[in-house]
Amino acid sequence: MRITSVAHVVFAATLLAMGLVSLATGQFGALWESGPRTGLAHSILVRLTAAVSVTGLCLVWRRTAVLASGAILSLLVAWLLVIKGLIVVRTPLVPVVYETAGETAVMAAGAWALFATLAAEASGPLRFVAGQRGLRIAHILYGLALIGLGFAHFAYLKQTAALVPAWLPAHVGWACFTGGAYIAAGLALLAGVLPRLAATLSAVQIGGFTLLVWAPVLIAGSKDPGDWAEAVTSWSLTVGSWLVAASYRDRPWLEVSPR
Repeated sequence: MRITSVAHVVFAATLLAMGLVSLATGQFGALWESGPRTGLAHSILVRLTAAVSVTGLCLVWRRTAVLASGAILSLLVAWLLVIKGLIVVRTPLVPVVYETAGETAVMAAGAWALFATLAAEASGPLRFVAGQRGLRIAHILYGLALIGLGFAHFAYLKQTAALVPAWLPAHVGWACFTGGAYIAAGLALLAGVLPRLAATLSAVQIGGFTLLVWAPVLIAGSKDPGDWAEAVTSWSLTVGSWLVAASYRDRPWLEVSPR
């Protein structure tokens, strides 16, 4: 087995679980929302995304880890550029499209960070997307994703504030703070200023959102499919951000290296 971090194992298990559920239900998993809803394209893409998700099982074996992570990364990047990209092009003035694109970008960044680490010694064409160069691309993608998520917090301030747990005061204040934190972390990653700290704190924030907002909803026994879909998406973002943060583990916490 070739395990790079705890996040690596959790990512593999998450993908496998979502792939199996998608195969059982015949519907897109949380990672692949916004795909075609009916017709032949729907059927083909559901099976394709489910099959690739199931390859998460192969991420923990040395002989298959690089190939599996490459397949997952390729599909996520294609989904981001084609499916989410087309939505952005068609409706550029609708803020939510940047949020959903940012969610896919977080997962793509996490998958890229994992692939770059696993294929660090790759040669040939792969050397341009693996190793330190690949990690830098993943970090830039993650930074852009965080800016998109932060922008959505302000664009949908009322809706974001409504998600803040009732026991916390100043719901609008928390919505503004977390949105600003995402944007600040994204800019820090793009500039190379305290990137490890920024990546780690953003992962903690995403994980905290999952724990404080969606865990109580599921524990309460919600039967709303929308709640479950949002919870799974939030968990996926937690895992993706965790992978990116883990890729900085050998870097100084107070590193400042503008690029």
